[in-house]
Amino acid sequence: MPEHRPGNRPTLEAVAARAGVSRATASRVVNGGDGVRTRLADKVREAIRDLGYVPNPAARTLVTRRTGAVAVIIAEPEIRIFSDPFFSRQVRGISKELTSHDTQLVLLLVEDRGDYDRIDRYLAGGHVDGALAFSLHTDDPLPAITRRIGMPTVYGGRPGWTAGPGDHGDVTYVDADNRGGARDAVRYLLARGRKRIAHIAGPLDQTSAADRLSGYRDVLPRADPALIAEGDFTAAGGARAMTRLLDGNPGTAAGTRAGTDAIDAVFAGNDLMATGALRVLRERGLTVPGDVALVGFDDAELVAEGADPPLTTVRQDVEGMGRLMAGLLLGILNGGADGRPAPGPVITATSLVERSSA
Repeated sequence: MPEHRPGNRPTLEAVAARAGVSRATASRVVNGGDGVRTRLADKVREAIRDLGYVPNPAARTLVTRRTGAVAVIIAEPEIRIFSDPFFSRQVRGISKELTSHDTQLVLLLVEDRGDYDRIDRYLAGGHVDGALAFSLHTDDPLPAITRRIGMPTVYGGRPGWTAGPGDHGDVTYVDADNRGGARDAVRYLLARGRKRIAHIAGPLDQTSAADRLSGYRDVLPRADPALIAEGDFTAAGGARAMTRLLDGNPGTAAGTRAGTDAIDAVFAGNDLMATGALRVLRERGLTVPGDVALVGFDDAELVAEGADPPLTTVRQDVEGMGRLMAGLLLGILNGGADGRPAPGPVITATSLVERSSA
């Protein structure tokens, strides 16, 4: 058991005395410094265990110039973050990786544009060692902020914001193969005999949505523009987009399936939009997959399997992407000395998951 009494917190001097070393040597061991012989370092660590010594965070920061904290910045309002399982899965992966390396996660949310002034002040104030940012939009000011203050940053998603110095060549990011996954979804629908395939896109000021639309167009380069409707990655947005598609293609109405403009399949840019589309199709008297086959994207927990019928969807490893983002940032902060992947783009694979909706 540690040899200290409540209210009598052991000091670094006590650790040094217990180990028979100087205070400077004990400090180097406590703060992860080099230049201490293994035998002496082991004696200091033994003294730390025996005494129950806990380093003073403020003092440690002065020595290491590190806070032991990382900001996680999500460029979306709170209502979206807590209603879309994508975000909880990504934060879960980030948290697991940071926690396993004794690093604190600080969550910063963007409710409106005015929040960027607050985030700028916080990052510039030296409260965190680096930042992880995702769900950025084309005109997002965050990249310029982190570049200006020299904050090490890893992004979730392919860069699509206004280019600065280096034209994105120096940006480290993690993304899924959105374009390839979209191609797989559309080819799957074609292989099952579907002829007129619509697409509900996410917000096109985000690269994930733009890349999925590009994948759809790769397979169907001559698709009628009336088969594409933009949503917003929410169930309500998917419902609105599905309504526009049906109104623009009246041959899809129940009982009039002979029309040449009848939609017989929909590829939705994420699972939440697919559930919104499913609700509208059912309200219009159309069956899934009988009348209209439906494919989503994400394989979100509970959403895809919980739909009726369960969604065929494109799976991306969102939690794994979060862990990769955190690992890349820790590698940057540690100067690549811990064997982590070198900074740079990392694109993760997607896979099609077959269920009952297509």
